[in-house]
Amino acid sequence: MDAAAIDQIRLNFNPQGMLVLNAAIGLMMFGVALDLRLDDFKRIIVSPRAPGIGLIAQFVFLPAFTFLLTLVLRPQPSIALGMILVASCPGGNLSNIITYLAKGNCAVSISMTAVSTAAAILMTPLNLSLWGSLNPDTAVILKAVSLSPMDVFTTIFLILGVPLVAGLTLSRFFPFLSHKVRKPFKIFSLIFFIVIIIGALAANWAIFVQVIGVVMLIVLLHNALALNLGYWSGRVAGLAERDCRAVCIEVGIQNSALGLVLVFNFFEGLGGMAILVAWWGIWHIIAGLITAFIFTKRSLPAYQAG
Repeated sequence: MDAAAIDQIRLNFNPQGMLVLNAAIGLMMFGVALDLRLDDFKRIIVSPRAPGIGLIAQFVFLPAFTFLLTLVLRPQPSIALGMILVASCPGGNLSNIITYLAKGNCAVSISMTAVSTAAAILMTPLNLSLWGSLNPDTAVILKAVSLSPMDVFTTIFLILGVPLVAGLTLSRFFPFLSHKVRKPFKIFSLIFFIVIIIGALAANWAIFVQVIGVVMLIVLLHNALALNLGYWSGRVAGLAERDCRAVCIEVGIQNSALGLVLVFNFFEGLGGMAILVAWWGIWHIIAGLITAFIFTKRSLPAYQAG
């Protein structure tokens, strides 16, 4: 398929499916929140250096460098806007597990997940609006849909903020119940989400096969950029190796599920955006596991090994 034709594609996803997808993201966020504690937020105040540098890489460096990458690669406008959207999202909920496999600092990873999720309520619509409007090609799409940062803020607050507060409240005041439901709830919400994505993929399989080749290389380069921005931000700042690994993975594993919700809520499933965000959701898991494997082959300094 000609790359220009991607912008004309609208994926098949009805309003009922959109409602279910929103619910699935909310349930997943609630499950993640059950693993968080208020101490995870306090940690960034008590020991702010590593998570602070990670959050700057997440919400400042990554969107800015993604914008530059869109100018260098000059993909189709909808693909470029999909890249900016992904870069504007917070860290994904698999980052903590992959950080553990990579022998990174899980405390830094968890605190970044907690704070970046809360910060995304403001930072995601801000970055999407800012960087999307600075690229003349993507600015046309933003104007066409009359994107309001406040509308995006409201959506993100409902599907991230409310479940986050609910999960933190349950784990704080009902720790026994929280501990009992945490694992089965996370498994259920993950399976629920996977079933929805498989259904959406099946409904759009012909389109997916036609255009996947256009976005594969772009996602590979973009994700490599994110992982390297995270790692080298930590190295330049003089962080310990375990902290650098945590920041690397936290910046490289984006919440693409949130990205998909925003694509369907505000851009009517615009083909280039949806395909790029969906493929990112698959690829960043593969890339994250490869990165973790590479890290495990590199020995930690003796004082960090424990």
